[in-house]
Amino acid sequence: MEDEPEVPDLLIRRSKRPRVPTKAFDGQLRDIYESGGEESGDEFHQNIHKPTRNRTTEAAPSNTATASEHSLIEAVKMNGKLIPQVVKVWVEKYEKDPKPAVIELLTMLFETCGATYRIEEELLEETNVDDVVVALVNLAAQGRIEDYQSSKKKEFRSFKENLVAFWDNLVSECQNGPLFDQVLFDKCMDYVIALSCTPPRVYRQVASLVGLQLVSSFIGAAKILAAQRQTTQRQLTAEKKKNSEGDRVESLNKRLSETHEKITMLEEMMRKIFTGLFVHRYRDMDPEIRMSCIQSLGVWIVSYPSLFLQDLYLKYLGWTLNDKSPGVRKASILALQNVYDVDDNVPSLGLFTERFYKRMLDLADDIDTSVAVCAISLVKQLLRHQLVPDDDLGSLYDLLIDDPPEIRRAIGALVYDHVIAQKFNSSQSRSSGDEGDQSQIHLLRMLQILREFSTDQVLSFYVIDDIWEFMDAMKDWKRITSMLLDENPSIELTDDDATNLTRLFCASVKKAVGERIVPAADHRKQNHTKAQRELIDSNRKDITVTMIKNYPQLMRKYMADKTKVPSLLEIIVYMNLELYSLKRQDQKFKTLLQLVKETFFKHGDKDALRACVNAFDYCTIGSRGELQDFAQTKLKELEDELILKVKAAIKEVVDGDDEYLLLVNMKRLYELQLKRAVPIEGLYDDIVMVLKNFRNMDYEVVGFLLLNMYMHIQWCLYSITNSSVVSEDSLSSLISKRNALFDELSHFLHVLSEAQVKENGGNPLASRVCVILAELWVLFRRSNYASTNLERLGYRPEVSTLRKFWKLCEQQLDISDETEDDDGNKEYVEETNRDAVMVAATKLVANGAIPKEYLAPDIISHYVMHGASVAEVVKYLIVSIRKKDDDVADIFLEALKIAHVRYLMVASTSNDEFMVAKRFKECKDLASRLSGFFVGVGARDRYNTVILKIVKNGVEYAFMDAPGRLSFLTCAVSIFTSKLLKADILDILKNIQDRTANVNMDENPSGWRPYMTFVENLRERSLKNEYEKEGTSVRRRGRPRKKQNIEGKKLFDEKSSSEEDEISDAPNDEEDQVDKDEDEGVPLIHSMKASAKLRSLKLSREENRRQQQASRGESAQSTVNQGHQQG
Repeated sequence: MEDEPEVPDLLIRRSKRPRVPTKAFDGQLRDIYESGGEESGDEFHQNIHKPTRNRTTEAAPSNTATASEHSLIEAVKMNGKLIPQVVKVWVEKYEKDPKPAVIELLTMLFETCGATYRIEEELLEETNVDDVVVALVNLAAQGRIEDYQSSKKKEFRSFKENLVAFWDNLVSECQNGPLFDQVLFDKCMDYVIALSCTPPRVYRQVASLVGLQLVSSFIGAAKILAAQRQTTQRQLTAEKKKNSEGDRVESLNKRLSETHEKITMLEEMMRKIFTGLFVHRYRDMDPEIRMSCIQSLGVWIVSYPSLFLQDLYLKYLGWTLNDKSPGVRKASILALQNVYDVDDNVPSLGLFTERFYKRMLDLADDIDTSVAVCAISLVKQLLRHQLVPDDDLGSLYDLLIDDPPEIRRAIGALVYDHVIAQKFNSSQSRSSGDEGDQSQIHLLRMLQILREFSTDQVLSFYVIDDIWEFMDAMKDWKRITSMLLDENPSIELTDDDATNLTRLFCASVKKAVGERIVPAADHRKQNHTKAQRELIDSNRKDITVTMIKNYPQLMRKYMADKTKVPSLLEIIVYMNLELYSLKRQDQKFKTLLQLVKETFFKHGDKDALRACVNAFDYCTIGSRGELQDFAQTKLKELEDELILKVKAAIKEVVDGDDEYLLLVNMKRLYELQLKRAVPIEGLYDDIVMVLKNFRNMDYEVVGFLLLNMYMHIQWCLYSITNSSVVSEDSLSSLISKRNALFDELSHFLHVLSEAQVKENGGNPLASRVCVILAELWVLFRRSNYASTNLERLGYRPEVSTLRKFWKLCEQQLDISDETEDDDGNKEYVEETNRDAVMVAATKLVANGAIPKEYLAPDIISHYVMHGASVAEVVKYLIVSIRKKDDDVADIFLEALKIAHVRYLMVASTSNDEFMVAKRFKECKDLASRLSGFFVGVGARDRYNTVILKIVKNGVEYAFMDAPGRLSFLTCAVSIFTSKLLKADILDILKNIQDRTANVNMDENPSGWRPYMTFVENLRERSLKNEYEKEGTSVRRRGRPRKKQNIEGKKLFDEKSSSEEDEISDAPNDEEDQVDKDEDEGVPLIHSMKASAKLRSLKLSREENRRQQQASRGESAQSTVNQGHQQG
C-alpha cells in the first residue's frame, strides 16, 4: 500500500490528465481577463483571431515542412512535440477540403485504437457509424489490432499523453471555426461514443480517453467564451450608460448573442458525451476506465460548476464511493476533496452531502489504507464546513488504535484539528489568548480524551503517538510540569488526569528524542538524518533544563504514587546528565539520586522498581566526573541496604512471621539482578535453607526465591566465562550452587507435576519452574563446554526428568483462555504465561540442549492448539530444525501420532461431542500446517522422499490396530498424498489394497469407512496430471477487511440515464456488489479495540467465544459423527 503523508495534493499532482483549462487555452484566457472593459469589440475580436488568421504566415517554414511530412498517427505515437504543428496543418486542410481531412482524422482515431480501417471519401456521408464499428469489432475478434496504450515498448511510452494533447490542440485550433460547424465534432463524437460501447477493451479505453478529454477541452473553450461574454457584457453596459444607440450597441448585442449560442452549443456537446459515454463507462468492467471517468468528472465539476455542479452529476461521485476497486473509490474521494475545497461550492452540495456523508465516514475504515487516508482527509473538509454531526464521529475515533500507522496518523490529525484545536469551530477559532494558555487548553482537552483509556496504558500510548506530531502543547515541557505541580490554582487535576499527564509527559519525551512508543511493523532500527539528530539533541537539552529545576518537586509530590512514579523516573534515561555539571547543579543531581533511592525502598511493584533501577543505572553511566562517582557510591549503598533487608526478611520468616517483606525484597533483588551482578554469596545459602525448611510458603515467594538463585548463577557463570583465569574454587562453588538449585527445582517439578491442577487453572510457580529449568539446561548444555577447561559445567537432564518437565509444561499450555485473560493484568505475566512456557521448551530443542527426538514431536503437536502467538513459537522451532536437517519425516509423523492419540483418548472416554470434534480438527489442521512446509519451486522433487516417508509410515501406523487407528489416514496422511507424484500414489494405493485383500470389511463398515474414503481420494489424485501445478493460496494484500454494517452499492447495468433529476444513494439496478470478506488475520491491536465510541474500548472475549462456538456448532455434529465412525 502506498504511504501518502499529503494524500490529496500528491495524488492530484501525479495525475497525468491535463488540467482544465488546458495549456492550449492558458494564454488566451490570460489575454481575455487582462483586457480592459473599454477595449473595442474589434480589438478584442482581433486578439482572439490572431492564432488562426496568421498561422500560415507566422509558422516557421521548417516546422511546417516537418509537420506536413508526418501523418497524424505518427505524431501521436512517436513525436508528441510535433502535435501543435501537425494539428495546424490538418485544420488548414479541413478548411480547404473537409471530406479528405475528416477521413484522415477518423482513420487516425481508428489507428489509435490499434485497427487499420479507412472510410472511402465518396461514401463518407452515406456510411453508417454502426457499420464501421461492427467492422472494427470484427477486426478485433480476428486479432488484427494492436494495443498501443498498454504497450511496454519505449516508443509508445507517451502514447496516452500525446493522444490527449492531440485532441486538446485540435479543439483549441478549431474554436474559431470548425468547432461550431456541427459537422466535424459531431462526426467525431458519434464514432467516439460508438467505440466506447464496444466489447474490445482497447477500443473502450481509447474512446473513453478521447471522449473525456473532449469534454475537458470543450470546457476550456467554453471558459474562453464565457470570459469573452463577460467582457462584451461589460462593454455593452458601458455603452448603454452613455445612452448611445447605433451600430456599436447593435454589434455588441450581436456578439453577445453569438457568444451565448456558442457556449450553449458546447454545453450540448458536453452533455452528449456525458450521456453517450460517461454514464456507461463509469461502470465499465475495467477499473482503469471507471477511474478515468471519475477523475475527469471531478475536474469538470471544479472547472465548470455552472453546468456540472448539480446533483445530476454529483451522484456519480457518490455512487462510486462503493466501487469494488480501491483505485476508483480513491479517485471519487479525491474528486470530492477538490469539490469541497471550493467554499463557493458548498451551498450547492447540501442534498448530496446529506445522502452520502455516512458512506464517506465508513470509507475512513476502508480495507485499502490509501483509500482510508484520503477518506479521512475528506471528512476533515466536511467538518471544516460543519456538514457532519459530532454524534456520527464515534467510529472514526476508534481508528486511533487501529493497526496501520497511516490510518492512525490521519485520524490523529483529524482529532487534533476538530477536538483539541477546534479549528472547525468558528467561535473557538476566533478566540484569543497567549500561547501558554493555548497549550494548557489543548492539554486539558487531550486529557479528556485519555480518560477513555485510563485503564489501558498501551492504548493511551497509541493515542498519544497519533496526535503528537500535530500537537505542539505536548512539547511544552514547562507547561506540563507546571500542571503536574498544580502551579495554576484555577486548574485542579483529578488523580486519573494526573496519571495520564505523567504518561503523556513520558511518552512525549520519548518521541522528542527519537524513540518509539508503539511497536513498529517492521521492527527495524531507526536511522536518523543529521538534521533529525540535531533536533533530538536540542530537544534532549530542553527537557533536561526543564527537569533540572522541577524534578525534585515532582518526585517529592508523586514518590508514593505507584501509577505516576514509573513514568517520571523513566524520563531520566532520556536526559543529558552532563548538563548537571555544566550548569553547576551538582546538589540537585545528588538530591535526585537520593529521591530515586527512597522511591526504590518505598515500592514493591514491578514498574516502579524497574524504573528506579534503570534510572540508577543510567546515572552511573550518563553522568561525568564526581557526579558519576557519587552515583556509583549511591548504588553500592542501595545494594548493601537491600541485602540487609533481605536478611532481616528471611529471619522474620524463620521466626514464623509474615512472608510479605521477603516477597517485596525478593522482587527488589530480582529487578536489580536483571541489570547488574549483586554480591549475594552470603545470602545464597540462606535462600536454599528457607526453601528446604519452609515448603508451605506462598508460591509467589518461592518463585522469586528460585528466580534470584537462577539470576545469581547466571552472573557467576558470566564472570567465569569472561575471566582469563578460572580458579578451581570458583568453578566448584558455581557447580555447588547450580546443583542446589537443580535439587530445589526437581522437588517442585515432582510436586507440581503430581498435583491435581485445577480445572481451567494455571500455576505461576509451575511456569516459573519450567522456564528456569529450561534456561538452566540451555545455559549448561554440554556442547557449550565440551573440550574446554570448563567441561565440568556441562549438563544434560535425565529422560525421566525431561518427561516430568514436559508434563508440567502441558498443564500450563492447557489452561483456558478465560484464565489467560484473567491473569493478563498481573505482574510478570509475560514471564509465566503460555508463550513463555512454550518458548522455554522450544529453546531446549533449538539450542541442542537435548536431542530433538526427545521433545520436538511433543512441542510440534501443539502447533495449532493455543492461538497465533504459540503457533509462531512452534513455527520457529520447525524452521530451526529444517535448517539443520531437511529430513523431518520422523518428527512430523510422531507429532501427528501424538495429536491423533489425543483425539482417540477423547473419543473413547468423553461424551463431549464438541471436544471430540475439536481434537479431530486439531489433528487435521496440524497435518495441513505441516504439509505447508513442503511448498515452493521444485517442492515435489526436493521433498518427495520426505513426504513419501511420512505417508508410508503413516499408513503403517494406521494399520497397526485396524480399524481403530484408520481415522489417522483421513485426518493426517491424506493431506500429504496430494503432494506426491502419480507413480508414488499408485504404489501407496496398491500397498493398502494388498493389506486388506483378505479382510471382511462388512463386519465393521463404520470402522473401515476412513479406509474407503482414503482409497477414493488416492484414486482421484492418481487420475490428475502428474505435472499439475500445486495450488497456491494467494495472500490478500492490504489491511484486514473489517465487517461492514452497510451493503456495498452496485454500480452496473443501471437502467436510469443521466437525465434523471433525483439524486439517490445508489443506481436503480444494482448488479456488482462490493466484496465483503470476514475478519482475517486481525492484528493484536484489533483485539484491544472494540467499541463504537471511545467510552467502551474492551471487547468481551466471552461473547466472541460464544459466537465462535455457535458458528462451529453446526459443523461439529458432522465432524463428531465422522470421528466416532473412524474411532
